[in-house]
Amino acid sequence: MLINRRELLKKTALGTAGLALTPSFTYLTAAPARHSVHFPHRFVFVRKSNGNLPTQFGLPSFSTEELKKHKEKEPFEVDLSKHELPDWLKGLDKYKENMTILHGISMSVSGGGHYSYSGCMGSYKAGRDILSNIKRATVDFELAKLFPSPFGHIEMSLAVPHGRDHRTGIVSGYSAPAAKQRNYCYADPMTAHQELFKSVTNTAEAESDRSLLDYLHDKESRQLKGLDGDERLKILDQVDSLQSIRDRNTKVESLGAKINQHLPDIDPIHANGGTNATLPQKQAAFTDVIIGALASGLTNVVTYTIDDLGTDITSLPENTQKTSIHQIGHGGQISGATQMRDAIKTHHMKQVHTLVTKLKSIPEGNGTLFDNTTIIYMPETGAGHHGPDTEAPMILMTGKNSKLDIAGRYIRLPFHGNEGHKTLSNWYTTLLNAYGNPIEHYGDLDLTMQRKRLAQIGAIERFIV
Repeated sequence: MLINRRELLKKTALGTAGLALTPSFTYLTAAPARHSVHFPHRFVFVRKSNGNLPTQFGLPSFSTEELKKHKEKEPFEVDLSKHELPDWLKGLDKYKENMTILHGISMSVSGGGHYSYSGCMGSYKAGRDILSNIKRATVDFELAKLFPSPFGHIEMSLAVPHGRDHRTGIVSGYSAPAAKQRNYCYADPMTAHQELFKSVTNTAEAESDRSLLDYLHDKESRQLKGLDGDERLKILDQVDSLQSIRDRNTKVESLGAKINQHLPDIDPIHANGGTNATLPQKQAAFTDVIIGALASGLTNVVTYTIDDLGTDITSLPENTQKTSIHQIGHGGQISGATQMRDAIKTHHMKQVHTLVTKLKSIPEGNGTLFDNTTIIYMPETGAGHHGPDTEAPMILMTGKNSKLDIAGRYIRLPFHGNEGHKTLSNWYTTLLNAYGNPIEHYGDLDLTMQRKRLAQIGAIERFIV
């Protein structure tokens, strides 16, 4: 669903329901941070489609004993500095000290099918992309509450649902600000650039938005006269929402110098949705926008869907057969499916490398912006195209101020259904607990673990500093 920017602003400004749905106006009234630090922590979730095959996450330098444990899915850990990375990960070789290969987290609480929709970020089975299936705010929105920013959570996506044309503009996203509410996201780099940085790149449009908000605020405020009861509360809620957006705009304006300092360049090829841009070009442009948004203080939490089954990968130089992600997922339909999986992830890692390198180059306090950043590269559906969702290998890149004690290691946890196994819900509880939300347990429970009466409530305590 493509949304006209002016229509979006009007709809957003007229009620809290609309407010919660938009990428630019989410969590403007977020609760104060419960984690008191001088600098906010940043999170970048990179969602990929088609699963992560566990075999591709093993280390080629495993000893015989380690390889046996890896194949038999037994828990163990190794020091990455003493091991060689798989070919598709070698672009991050110099950042091993910041890297975690996390293996053994299951996604059964959300997995299955081609898409998880909001499920993999919220730890519930969303099924089809319908509002009633959204059970709670997704974890990225919960983290955004802990580290408030003018834009709150920002979502970007190169997802193109299978069988549809490419998407541009502002479209429906996969994250969720609350139960039965869907976020909206930026579907192309130029739209993201124009909307996020227009306070310095398009001052006329920013002023037009400001005038519209002022008009709507005054109009709704006048309606309060003579009202009482539920009707007054409704209008008052709208007035408060409008004021929150105006306050957000004031905060953005105060960041003008930082925005100009970190304003990313964007190639004109991305104009009008970037229909002629290659996938690597689109991914690189989105990465630059993400860095600019983080560095300028516009947001502290970004969720980036880097591809899905409908994303056109024919422009990847390795894709000589001009096949699709969907066909690769089925494997048997093409030769060299495993190699193409590696090629796709290699391009993903180029963007992770750019994120780490550029964030490390931006000073913050006595260190760098990356010191206060966590990047999570994760599959949407677990280990494969249609599962299994009993495994969901992830790559994490964490700075030195991380509240997670996991960097520099390959970590394989107990397999699904065994004592000590950890689910996606446990993992998200860990993130929330580490950064200031003391919630006992985030997300749904795993049915297999329940049937076996295995403990599954709470965080992975040994991961928390």
